[in-house]
Amino acid sequence: MKLKIKFYLYLFVLIFCNQGFSQQKELKIPLWENGAPGFENLKNEPEQAQDWWVRNIHNPSITAYFPEKPNGTAVLICPGGGHENLVFNSEGKDAAEFLNSIGITAFVLKYRLARTKDSPYKLETHVKLDAERAMRLIRSRATEFKIDVNRIGAMGFSAGGEVVAIIAYNSDNVLKNTSDPIDKMDAQPNFQILIYPGPLFIPKEIKPDAPSAFLLAANDDSCCSAPIVELLNGYRKANVPVEMHLYSKGGHAFNIGKRAKTNSLKTWPQRLVDWFEDNNYFVK
Repeated sequence: MKLKIKFYLYLFVLIFCNQGFSQQKELKIPLWENGAPGFENLKNEPEQAQDWWVRNIHNPSITAYFPEKPNGTAVLICPGGGHENLVFNSEGKDAAEFLNSIGITAFVLKYRLARTKDSPYKLETHVKLDAERAMRLIRSRATEFKIDVNRIGAMGFSAGGEVVAIIAYNSDNVLKNTSDPIDKMDAQPNFQILIYPGPLFIPKEIKPDAPSAFLLAANDDSCCSAPIVELLNGYRKANVPVEMHLYSKGGHAFNIGKRAKTNSLKTWPQRLVDWFEDNNYFVK
């Protein structure tokens, strides 16, 4: 009798846990199990967060957000913050929840910050490594996450756009001399979404194998409107699919539209939905 009770109790717990996992909408996943290579001793140092920013990121990670009805497309989101802070909520979580609402699985990257005081990290080395590892990790678990390995894009806001650019234009990004199965995956996104991206790492020439692009900014953004115009011209010369939206005003950091002061920018995410639909990213 006791054995039967234990069995049914075990069965109940198993069913409950499985249901909990299937209904889970948010999951934080470290990029490396033992911490970032060369900085494993900093793995357990706590992050700092207040209001709009997150800092002191030494154990880079992705936070996965799962839609109720996934359509097979996924996006790695890189928030901005000038490489001094990470605007995790308004340029990360909010964007992920919007993508979830249209069936897209989203992953917000917490990458290491290269411009904080006394930072031991470099953009072209450690931040690049974080972004590459994030893309590879997502691809390595595509079956588990119910996503198509050929429909995994990257989305970047401001400085996060620079992070996306680091991996978007490097076609030679498959590591060969590695025993880690994750690092054997391709790190280049299938498409990219750049929202008022910073000017760093924009290539002088767009190669034919560059991922298709959705570009958006406000013309009066003195920092980050020029990069999308430069990219547009490069994409057109290379004959690679591109769509650009340059709004007359709105400044910088209007994020997913919640902080926008103009009607056009408040509704800009609908342009992205149109782009997804026109390019068949909603096909299961």
